[in-house]
Amino acid sequence: MSDLGGLSVIFDLDGTLVDSEPNYYEATRQMLAGHGVPDFTWAEHERYVGISTLETVTLLRDRHGLRPSVAELLADTNRRYLTLARTGTRAYPEMRTLVELLAAEGVPLAVASGSSPEAIAAILAGTGLGAYLRTAVSADEVPRGKPAPDVFLEAARRLGAAPADCVVLEDAAPGAAAAHAAGMRCLAIPYVAAQADAPEFGTAGLLLRGGQAEFTARAAYDWLVRPARSG
Repeated sequence: MSDLGGLSVIFDLDGTLVDSEPNYYEATRQMLAGHGVPDFTWAEHERYVGISTLETVTLLRDRHGLRPSVAELLADTNRRYLTLARTGTRAYPEMRTLVELLAAEGVPLAVASGSSPEAIAAILAGTGLGAYLRTAVSADEVPRGKPAPDVFLEAARRLGAAPADCVVLEDAAPGAAAAHAAGMRCLAIPYVAAQADAPEFGTAGLLLRGGQAEFTARAAYDWLVRPARSG
C-alpha cells in the first residue's frame, strides 16, 4: 500500500506519456490517401487530438464523404498505426521518471486512453512502461470516449479507488473535461500549445501552459503528493 493516503494516478497515453501523435497523424494520413484524400495536414490532425480513434475516423468519414464503413476505416487506421507504434514510440523521459517515482511509493497507477486495447498494449510493452502500468482502459471498452468521464471512472473502478482520490494527467482538452466530469483532479500538459486557453483546461488543478517542455517529474510529484503529505 502507498503511504500517500488514498492517492491513485491515471495517465492519458498519447501525447501525455508518449509522443505518439506523429504516428497517429501518419496512420490517418495514409488511410485517407488510400481513399482518395491526399492532402491531410498536421494542422487538420491537431483538431482531433484528445478524442478516440473511433470518433476521429467517424468525423473524417463524414467530412470527406468516404464510402467504406466506419468499422473498415477504423481497422485500416489501427493496422497502420500499430505498425508504426511497434517500430518506434518514444516515452517522454520526465514522464517515465514520474511513473517510476510513484510506483516506488506504491501508488496505484493506470492508463486511460482513446486508443485501441491493442495499441495501448503495444506501446506499454515497447516502451517498458507496462512494468509499472498494469491497469489500462481503452475507450473501446466503455460506452463513451472523452470528454465523457467513462474511461477514467472505469480506471478508478479497476484500481478500487474513489474518483475523488484520483489525479489524471492529460494533454488534451477533451481529457481535461473528462477528468472534471469524473470528479478527479487534473494535471494538464497541453500537447497543442495553442489550445492552452481552452476552457476545459481551466478546470485543471495545475495547468502547465508550456506543455512537456515545462514538465518535470519532481515538480509534478511534489504537486501530486502535497494533499496526502499535509493531510
